[in-house]
Amino acid sequence: MNHNRRKGRIIFHVDMNSFYASVEAAYDPGLKGKPLAIAGNAKERKGIVVTASYEARAQGVKPPMPLWEAKKQCPELVVRKPDFEKYRKASQEMFRILYEYTPLVEPVSIDEGYMDVTEAATNNALSLAKLIQERLVKELNLPSSIGIAPNKFLAKMASDMKKPMGITVLRKREIKNILWPMKTQDMHGIGEKTAEKLEKYGIFTIGDLAQSDPDQLKERLGIGGLRLYEKANGIDLRPVDPDAVNEFKSIGNSTTMPEDITDSAKVRKVLMNLADSVARRMRKKEVYAWNVQITIRYHDRKTITRSRKLQYPVRSHQELFDASWLLFEKYWTREPVRLLGITAMDLVEKDYAYKQLDLFSYKKDIKDHQLSSAVDSIRDKFGESILLKGAQLSKDRSDQLRDQKRRGTSLEKDFLRDNLFDND
Repeated sequence: MNHNRRKGRIIFHVDMNSFYASVEAAYDPGLKGKPLAIAGNAKERKGIVVTASYEARAQGVKPPMPLWEAKKQCPELVVRKPDFEKYRKASQEMFRILYEYTPLVEPVSIDEGYMDVTEAATNNALSLAKLIQERLVKELNLPSSIGIAPNKFLAKMASDMKKPMGITVLRKREIKNILWPMKTQDMHGIGEKTAEKLEKYGIFTIGDLAQSDPDQLKERLGIGGLRLYEKANGIDLRPVDPDAVNEFKSIGNSTTMPEDITDSAKVRKVLMNLADSVARRMRKKEVYAWNVQITIRYHDRKTITRSRKLQYPVRSHQELFDASWLLFEKYWTREPVRLLGITAMDLVEKDYAYKQLDLFSYKKDIKDHQLSSAVDSIRDKFGESILLKGAQLSKDRSDQLRDQKRRGTSLEKDFLRDNLFDND
């Protein structure tokens, strides 16, 4: 490990280009070269564009554009409905190729990942990147862009610089000329809200951020501000961690009742509080769940878990509660309940989730999120119990989940570990 640090690391960020559209074109060569969009509810024209081929983007088609607008921009647009099973298989094949060169592969999402090739690229990192890129095209018919750098942050920034089919090397000594002139919102790890906060402090470019006072950034933005300062200066010590994919696949909370309960009304209140707690953590992580699981532990310590696959990804407390309540009603044996838990599983990032909503659901989710974010801000400032629904008021321990100091508690760590994604 020390030897690697002494001679410097070589990190790749492999990012597949317009992945969903590229997979469709790989399955149907007749789509190659055509303006192609992947969108839900294609026949009804009310879906949103998930992704678009570069030919479509050249004509102004960009996600998450409403499908009707995309067709207005590009009348000859070819539309395909998402086939996520097909994309998952292509992703597995993509990562299979990456793993052939190093065991140090960290999947980030379905279509991108990091590689630590410090040992593998003993002769020429650029040649290795070209070889991997060529294999992805030859064997899978899928284009990619690869960033090469001494750390993960710079590799990610590099891979975004040339698309499609680009390979970019970004060295630390080059960041002043290449990265610093860029706007902060173009920096990986900075979203719209953070960019707005930075602008209030007179920080508009990555260079401004790099030359800011780190202590002030930490005071204003917390430890995250210090991390952004380090990255703006080309510092990122995070290792490429093959196990990272298993560390964040579910978010759950559970609570043990002070006394066993058989009253369904009390159960509803507990589940409502649990759903509220889980939903808030999901909003902070900006993730959605494809699957909701409940845990029921009875008075005799017998424990069951039951899950429900959802039609579309969710994260609102009401949707989590509704799914949990349906499961509870279906599987409760009417025996006294000692513990209840809710776990949101099969998590996907916000942008990925939006790709699977139709336009109506997309707009509704945006509206719900704005309201929830406002509530979260008020709770952060004045306390967890400042804004509650009547159904959430109870005397059981579940109301303590609103206490920030206790929110992280889950059933047991091994309970969450048992509910990771399968790679099947």
